[in-house]
Amino acid sequence: MINEIKQQRIPAEEEFMEELNRLADFDPISPPPGWYLSPSTIEKFIIGDKKLGIETKFFAPPGVVSRVLVSLASGRGSLLLGEPGTAKSRLSELLSAAISKDSSYVIQGGAIKEVRQLLYTWNQHSVSEKGFCIESLVPTPLFRAMELGKVVRFEEISRCDQPIQDAILSLLSERVISIPELPHEQSLLYAKAGFNIIATANNLDVGIKDMSAALKRRMSFEHICPIKRLEDEILVVMREVRKLNANAGLSVVLDDEIFEVLTTVFHELRTGQTCDGLTTDRLAGATMSTAEIISVAHAFCVQAHYFNNGDINLENIAHSLIGAALKDEPADKRRLMHYFESQISTRRGKVWSALYSQRHLLR
Repeated sequence: MINEIKQQRIPAEEEFMEELNRLADFDPISPPPGWYLSPSTIEKFIIGDKKLGIETKFFAPPGVVSRVLVSLASGRGSLLLGEPGTAKSRLSELLSAAISKDSSYVIQGGAIKEVRQLLYTWNQHSVSEKGFCIESLVPTPLFRAMELGKVVRFEEISRCDQPIQDAILSLLSERVISIPELPHEQSLLYAKAGFNIIATANNLDVGIKDMSAALKRRMSFEHICPIKRLEDEILVVMREVRKLNANAGLSVVLDDEIFEVLTTVFHELRTGQTCDGLTTDRLAGATMSTAEIISVAHAFCVQAHYFNNGDINLENIAHSLIGAALKDEPADKRRLMHYFESQISTRRGKVWSALYSQRHLLR
C-alpha cells in the first residue's frame, strides 16, 4: 500500500488559521487599510498571549516585533537583518500571514538577475498570436502582491545586483509598475492598500551587494539576534522537532535531557559563554544556530527510526554535533576538543557522559 503523500510543510496562515480567525474576532482596533489584523493584535499572534491562548511563535527582546509592525503600517518596507538560522524568514512569514492572510508571495534575491524577473515577463507564444495584452503578461509574485494588496517576502535582498535594488527603490517610492508595452489606459499598475515588502538579509552577506543609501532610507532595519534565554531556545527546539517528526511519521520520542544537552552545547559554543556565566570556547566557522539544533535533533530521530528500530543510541549525538560544528575553520576542531575537556567532562547525566565518551572522534 502506497503511503499517503503529505505536504512537507504548510504555510503559516494555514497552520495557525484558527488563531488568526479568533484574533480577527477579538481585534479591538480597526486594522490599517488592506491588513487582516491590527498591529497590536499581530504582535500578540507572534509573541504569544496566554490569556487569549495564543502560543509564542517567535522569541525576541521587547519592542522588536512592534517596531517592524509600526514601520510596515506607516508604509515603509522592513529589512530583517541577522545571522543565519535566527528565524528571520519565519518571522517574515508570520508577519505576512497576519497582515495579508497569505504568505505565498516570495522572491529569492539570489535568483533575480534581471529586472523583468522582478516585475513581469511575457508569454511569447501568446504575444505572437494576440500581441502585447493583459492575457499575454506573466506576472511575478511582486506584481501579484501589488495588484492584490499583499505583503511580499523578499529573501536575501543583499544578494541582488544594483539594477534590481534600483527597481525595488522605485517601487517603494512610487508604488507603481509601468508596463510600456500595453495601451496607455492599462500601462500603469498601482499598488493596492496592504502592499509592502519585508526583506531579509544575512550578516554574512553584508558587502556582497551593498545596498544603496536611498534604498536603506526607505526601509527600516531590525537586527534579529539569536535567542538569548536557553530555556526559550529549548522550548523552540522541542516544539519544532516534534512537528517535524510528526510530519515525517517518526515514532521516535527524545527525552527532555537530550534536547537540553544539545541546545546547551550549541548555545554555549555560539555565545562563548557557559550557562553559569563563565567564558568558554566560541566556534568561528559555524553559526550553531537554533535552526541547526533543530536539524541535528531531527536527523538524530530519523537515524533512530530507520536504522535502530526506533531505539535511541546516545553515542550518535557526538556524530551529529561534530557534523554541525566543524565546517571550514581548522582551529574549531581544537576549540571543540577544549570545550569537551573543560566543560562537557564536568557535566553530570547519562547524555553528557555519552557525549564525552565519544571525544575520540575529534582526534
